[in-house]
Amino acid sequence: MALIRPPTGDGVEVFFRPQGIAVIGASRVPGKVGYMVLYNLRSMYKGPLYPVNPRAREVLGLPAYPSILDVPDPVDLAVVAVPAQAVLRVVDEAGRRGVRGVIVLSAGFREVGGEGITLEKKLIEIVRRHGMRLIGPNCIGVYSPSTGVNATFFDPNRQGLPRPGPIAFISQSGALGAAVLDWAEARGIGISRFVSVGNKADVDEADLLAFLRRDSETRSIAMYIEGVSEGSRLRGALEETTPVKPVIVLKAGRSDAGARAAASHTGSLAGSYQIYQAVFRQTGVVPARSPEEMFDFALALALQPPMTGDRVAVITVGGGSGVMASDELSESGLHVPEFSPETQARLRRVLLPIASPSNPVDVTGSAVD
Repeated sequence: MALIRPPTGDGVEVFFRPQGIAVIGASRVPGKVGYMVLYNLRSMYKGPLYPVNPRAREVLGLPAYPSILDVPDPVDLAVVAVPAQAVLRVVDEAGRRGVRGVIVLSAGFREVGGEGITLEKKLIEIVRRHGMRLIGPNCIGVYSPSTGVNATFFDPNRQGLPRPGPIAFISQSGALGAAVLDWAEARGIGISRFVSVGNKADVDEADLLAFLRRDSETRSIAMYIEGVSEGSRLRGALEETTPVKPVIVLKAGRSDAGARAAASHTGSLAGSYQIYQAVFRQTGVVPARSPEEMFDFALALALQPPMTGDRVAVITVGGGSGVMASDELSESGLHVPEFSPETQARLRRVLLPIASPSNPVDVTGSAVD
C-alpha cells in the first residue's frame, strides 16, 4: 500500500516535548536495552512514564502494562525495544492507541538486507496508516536535556551526557553519536537536541532541519551523514535552514571503502562525495572532516551572530598566522579585503609602531605582554 509521506518536519516536535512516554519492551534486567532506556527516562523525564512488559507487574518501581493498549492514560510517544520480529505488532498497537511518535531502537531491518528490507517497508506502511512519525529503526534514540527526554540506551554508568546548550546534533551512527556526546560533555559543550536517525525509514535529516531551524534552543546544527536516499529533500531543507542557522556536516563514506562500510552499517548509499561537496557549497553548509572540527565549527558559530556578508577582518599576534588564516578564508569562499586608508589611519593611532594596520592586522607578540 502506497501511503503519502507527511509534509517535511510535520509532527516531529513530539520527540522532544512529549506529554507521556511508553517504553515497549521495558526490562527488569540491568544491561538490557529496555532496562537502560527506562532507567534513563526515569532519571530525567518529569512527565508520565509507562513501562510495557507482558511478564512484569512493575519495572524500576513503575507499574507495568501487558500492552500499550492497556495503558489507561494518554501516551503520545512510544520507545520500542523489542526484537525486530515483534516490532510490527507493537507499533500497530501504538498507532491504535493514538501514539503520535515512535522511536524504534531495534535492529534487523534494511541494514541486514533480505527479509529486513521487507520488514522495514511494512513498518513504514503501519506508521503512515496511523499518521505517526517514526525515528529509526536501528538507532540509539533521542536526547533533549532541557525537556528531560533521554530516550536512549546509553549506559548510565559509563556515558557522560552534555548539559543543555545551543548545538543540535543529528547522527546517522548511534555509536559515533554516543562517543561525540561523551566528548562534548567532557569539554563542557552543551547540546540542545541529539537524534540518532538510524535507517531513516521515516524521519530524516530534512524533517529534523525543518524543526530545528524554528527551535529557539538551537543556534547551530551539526550533522554526521553517511548517505541519503532522497537528495532533493536534503538539499531543499539545507537551502531553507542555512540562511537562518549555520549547518555543519561531517560526511563519511568519502572513499570507496567508506562507502561500502556505510552500506553495511545503516543500509545507506553514500553516493559521490564530489556531489555532496557541490551541494554543500551551493547551500552554504560548512563541511567538517572530523568530529572535533565539526564541534569546533558548531560551537564557534553558535556563539557568534550570523554573518551578513563575505568580508572578513583578521587580527593576529603573528604574521604567519595571518597568512594561514587568509589562505583558509579565501579557500572557503570568503574575502580578506584591504582596509581603506581612513581605517588604517585610525588603527595606527591605537597600535604600536611595529604593528601592521593592514588586513590581516598583525598586533605582534607585544600584545600579550
